Amino acid sequence: MLRNVAVIALPEVAIFELGVLCELFGYDRTAEGLPSYDFALCSADGRPVPGHAGFEVGVQHDIERVDEADLVAVTPYGYREHELPEPVVDALRRAHERGAWVMSVCTGAFALGAAGLLDERRCTTHWLHTTELARRHPAAKVDPDVLYVQDGKVLTSAGTAASVDAGLHLVRQEHGSAIATMLARRMVVPPHRDGGQAQYIETPVQPVECETLQPVLALVLETLDRPHSVETMAGLAHMAPRTFARKFRNETGSTPHDWLTSQRLLLARRLLEDSDLGVDAIAERTGFGSAATLRHHFAQRLSTTPQAYRGTFRSHSV
Repeated sequence: MLRNVAVIALPEVAIFELGVLCELFGYDRTAEGLPSYDFALCSADGRPVPGHAGFEVGVQHDIERVDEADLVAVTPYGYREHELPEPVVDALRRAHERGAWVMSVCTGAFALGAAGLLDERRCTTHWLHTTELARRHPAAKVDPDVLYVQDGKVLTSAGTAASVDAGLHLVRQEHGSAIATMLARRMVVPPHRDGGQAQYIETPVQPVECETLQPVLALVLETLDRPHSVETMAGLAHMAPRTFARKFRNETGSTPHDWLTSQRLLLARRLLEDSDLGVDAIAERTGFGSAATLRHHFAQRLSTTPQAYRGTFRSHSV
């Protein structure tokens, strides 16, 4: 049972995510029927840690306190500017070896990677940093789409508010759904959010810049409602389909079908956010043809539904 929690604050600690960990595990809510934890905030040497917002964060303990914890959580930090201290690396490894939960929020995943805890494991971080996490730790199985990932007793979360989702998931694992729901209600957040972080990535609808196919891509983007295919796009480029597909991948890094589906989804997202069009009309406007096909691609690529996406991102001015 989860009773003892140690949070490691590292240089340029992100205050929001630190606050989430304090909110989840640092309050005594036994009077409300919720569990309480022996909570400690630690740093590598027990000294205050600079925060990313320009002020220092005081801590109670040095890194030795981690050895008592059932859960060791790592805050986001300035991983580009600050090398992870060796005592922190050792403490994370010891915690994992003795079977404690090890959790990172946002860029705290880079600390887990430096300790070798992400090797051959599914993991995530903020979508802005997933490519760099995969580059630095090629043995890690980085999933850029999810809000959080549990692999064994290693738990990683995406950016900012996803730390709430990951923390509630851990509470649910340890104490059951009823306790997690009570805590979520106390924090005024949903007990579980649908979808992944792919739906939060801002990507404009625009052609990929490439050497020779730019006019074709621009034309396709202007006519996404039409039934484009490799054959029709190859015809616009005056190429054989196989030659076009090979050249397309060489110049864009994607297949024509994958690129076309991505652009249609981007347009659908904008229409869901900024228009009153129904899902059937949006499916027609974006070239998916039917609401069922649109829902299929939303589920496959964004792990949500068009209706749920609209509920989250719809512009209030519409």
